[in-house]
Amino acid sequence: MKRSLAPALVALVAPAALLAGCSSPENPTSSTDTAATAAHSDVTGSITVFAAASLKATFTELAESFEAENPGTSVEFNFASSSDLVTQLAQGAPADVFASADTNNMTKAVDGDLIEGEPVNFATNTLTIVTAPGNPKNIGSFADLANPDVLTVICAPQVPCGSATKKVEESTAVTIPAVSEESAVTDVLGKVTSGQADAGLVYVTDAAGVGDQVTAVPFTESSTAVNTYPIAVLKSSENAATASAFETLVTSDAGRRVLADAGFAAP
Repeated sequence: MKRSLAPALVALVAPAALLAGCSSPENPTSSTDTAATAAHSDVTGSITVFAAASLKATFTELAESFEAENPGTSVEFNFASSSDLVTQLAQGAPADVFASADTNNMTKAVDGDLIEGEPVNFATNTLTIVTAPGNPKNIGSFADLANPDVLTVICAPQVPCGSATKKVEESTAVTIPAVSEESAVTDVLGKVTSGQADAGLVYVTDAAGVGDQVTAVPFTESSTAVNTYPIAVLKSSENAATASAFETLVTSDAGRRVLADAGFAAP
């Protein structure tokens, strides 16, 4: 269900309005008023957000609210694995904001001098097993995925969900004989929902997002691989004011409520 962000954004605008109302005729606008008005008026035009595939539903919802509360703005997305996104950025792909599903890929962006300022952590996520509805293979634990008769799909090690899978394998000494390694968590989910695989490892938010199309099988060892999501404005942004405003929305209480509703945990 979409959540209105109007109260939060009104709360941000209200102090500026009150200050304006207190200005005297001799001094109609204080320096604070001028800065606030300029900052608000700069939030316009389009921005492009490169975001991890697991953020598609929540960021799309946030963008709809952002555009509604800031007439004249538009938010375009490129959703993919974080490792693919940072590679595209390093090769000069135009974008304004980068949101990664792990800190490793954000660190690559920082080290590549792509980021303006400091990244901000805004959410965390963990893995869960997904199966066909009803769990026909009766999978009850992470160790059950070691059974070669269970066709399991996982993410490739170079993408965040794959890195998390590898951490769990190492912590449990269980190796999954995966029939496929995908470049994005959404591809793993797609292979399970389409019946091409018996089981897959995805984020809890992805499992929640498709509802009864899968059965989620939580496992305690997932706590050994918690992915932290950071967001940052890019140095190459040609609309830094709007990019910064979108980052502020994602990291605000209102933005985190949208993320929490989808199953993300606080950073």
